Amino acid sequence: MIDLGISKLALIGVVALIVIGPEKLPKVARMAGTLLGRAQRYINEVKSEVSREIELEELRKMQKDVQEAAHNVEQSIHQTWSETEQELRNLDQETDTALLHTATPEQLAVKAKSFRRKKLARTSALPAWYKNRHGQRQHIISGSARMARHRAYPRSGGSFF
Repeated sequence: MIDLGISKLALIGVVALIVIGPEKLPKVARMAGTLLGRAQRYINEVKSEVSREIELEELRKMQKDVQEAAHNVEQSIHQTWSETEQELRNLDQETDTALLHTATPEQLAVKAKSFRRKKLARTSALPAWYKNRHGQRQHIISGSARMARHRAYPRSGGSFF
């Protein structure tokens, strides 16, 4: 850029004083200062705008790279999922065929019967308290104790008063 020292600025000031005159010199100096300030602000705005454009371009490139990476990951996940799903289907088919060939009809009938019995036990309409009560007795109670247990108005153990 322009190298201006103190001596050069003093020489420019003396020439301006002689050429312009002492009456108009302050107005010209103010105008030159404002024009120089505007020029500096304009240059700074252009610099900041260029740097913003460069950052936006970099961000667009990064966004594009991230989108490509996400798309690649999504494709690999879908591919792995479909391969795993196909393997599970093949394994299921192999197991079904192996079970059908190894189990005899009598074994299958026993399995079906026990399955139905277990399902009936789980979904039976009888409540658990009834099953426990009418099943095997765990405590033996005498007849009088049973009557006392189910009496409508239990006797008090204390005195009349």
